[in-house]
Amino acid sequence: MKKLVFFAVIVLCGALVFAGGSKEEMSNVIKVGATPEPHAEMLKLVVDDLAKEGYDLQIIEFTDYVTPNEALESGQIDANFFQHLPYMDSFNREKGYHMVSAGGIHIEPIALYSKTATTLDELTDGATIAIPNDPTNEGRSLLLLQSAGLITLKKDAGLEATPFDIEQNTKNLKFKEIEAASLPRVLDDVEGAVINGNYAIPAGLTATKDGLYVEGADSPYVNIITVEEGQENNPKIVALVKALQSKKIADWIAEKYPNGEVVKAF
Repeated sequence: MKKLVFFAVIVLCGALVFAGGSKEEMSNVIKVGATPEPHAEMLKLVVDDLAKEGYDLQIIEFTDYVTPNEALESGQIDANFFQHLPYMDSFNREKGYHMVSAGGIHIEPIALYSKTATTLDELTDGATIAIPNDPTNEGRSLLLLQSAGLITLKKDAGLEATPFDIEQNTKNLKFKEIEAASLPRVLDDVEGAVINGNYAIPAGLTATKDGLYVEGADSPYVNIITVEEGQENNPKIVALVKALQSKKIADWIAEKYPNGEVVKAF
């Protein structure tokens, strides 16, 4: 499935890149890759606002955490909107990319969900917990579980902790590392899963209502507009960030996510 999605995205991006047009026309186009909810939804809200400033915002939707950065690096898009700063930094180190943040927009608190337990105490001894398999979100998940009092990590574990960094595990929890996008689908097969907000929300999960434990609002994992280094002051990127860091978006977040599934960060 992932290969098919990747192929479809590349074809779509390629069509957009090579569709033609004058240099002036292309300079006014802003191609942004985004995951569907809430990122693409926010972008759709500012299409008309940017049009009034002479910019044509084109939104390309992705369903994973890798191809949006590959598309940015290859120049197929001008920016992407799906990731937080620690993930971007990790990706830069791993791939040798030079991406930077052009501005923070919102936080999507992650949460521990379960179909079999209604409280942390109800998690059974030896319970299997599914967590994201990418380094940054795996570490974020383990930090969440530590905050919940379920595990203790080594002092030097850092933001990219793995299960090997667990020092104490009083419930003898077992961990299943799974691609973040698939976590909602495996929730029925495990006793718990730590799920990112942009995958929990489309699955009908509300952190504050359905989560056994929710990340605090002081989270450092702010979702950002990501661009190639040197493009953060490009007028069209500045316009894009300004449109998203607006009262219109703040009001939409407050109305759409009154329970704190998404929190503005500007």
